[in-house]
Amino acid sequence: MYKQRRYPFKSVLIWTKKEIIFFVILATLFTVLYEFLNIKWLQVPLTPVGLIGTAVAFMIGFQNNAAYDRIWEARKIWGGIVNTSRSFIITVKDSFYMHRVEAIKDESGEIKTITNRHIAWLTALRYAMRTKKQWEATYTSIHTKETFKYNVPEYETSLEEEMGPYLSNKEFEYVMSKDNKPNAIISLQSKHLRKLTDEKKFWDFTLLDLQKMLQELTALQGKSERIKNFPYPKQYGSIGYHFVHIFVFLLPMAIIPAFARMGLEIGTTNPFIGQYFIWLNIPFTAIVIWVFNTMLRIGLAGENPFEGSPNDVPISNIARGITRDILQIIEEDPKNIPEPFVNINNIDM
Repeated sequence: MYKQRRYPFKSVLIWTKKEIIFFVILATLFTVLYEFLNIKWLQVPLTPVGLIGTAVAFMIGFQNNAAYDRIWEARKIWGGIVNTSRSFIITVKDSFYMHRVEAIKDESGEIKTITNRHIAWLTALRYAMRTKKQWEATYTSIHTKETFKYNVPEYETSLEEEMGPYLSNKEFEYVMSKDNKPNAIISLQSKHLRKLTDEKKFWDFTLLDLQKMLQELTALQGKSERIKNFPYPKQYGSIGYHFVHIFVFLLPMAIIPAFARMGLEIGTTNPFIGQYFIWLNIPFTAIVIWVFNTMLRIGLAGENPFEGSPNDVPISNIARGITRDILQIIEEDPKNIPEPFVNINNIDM
């Protein structure tokens, strides 16, 4: 997610610089047609346009609220994954003993296997969330353009490269053969825990606790998949988009005559300013259009919180943070703990 704390307004201007140029050109074109070519019929009353602007503002506000709800729900889901993952590994590590008081050593590497498999689950889940959907078109080209340079790890390396080191060859082949790879990994985890319980390495009650955690992880996975696989209803998004563009083309035809009348009134006391006052409508028109368009873009940016845009939930960094935490919990060699992802331009992905 984009974190520009010092100059937020500057980042918005950079984000919308092409639109700003277009709006200035549009307002200038209408002004030239009205003033130089004397096309005086190119005007509409300001009151109906104001009513349309009010309706558009309500529509965009509704869209932005709905989009924010999707982003916030996605962030809460991944916050739950963070907490449950830590609890799961801590419980596995501290409950690994037989039916006697003294603890036993993890000589066979069972704890590390379970931890690595959980990392594989995190990896498979974040790659599943980054899979492109047909309706995720808002930022299809932004990644290749230089509006904001940023790094999406899932677009740089393959799932096989990232997940392979954390699974055995047999488990890797099994997982890759399934459509829902995170679900397949949870299934393997459950079978392994059941096996360790049968071998008296876990208490039966501990198994119940661990199974509840797996159920919670499965539920969080399902909630994340629901947001990913169910798009924001297009009837709302498309209507808002078209309404804004109707407003964009109507607004200059309402503001320009108003500035022309104001220029005539000012000309009675100050002829020079009154003569050129109509041209001041250009920055005012561009600013009003820019505000409405930026509000629309903010809503569009939040519709799909996992597609890999600068405004999305930073699931890559969250997953890598969990990976580092749980490897440190089992006291893994620091050399084997992956470094945090490099964030370009303060954009967490």
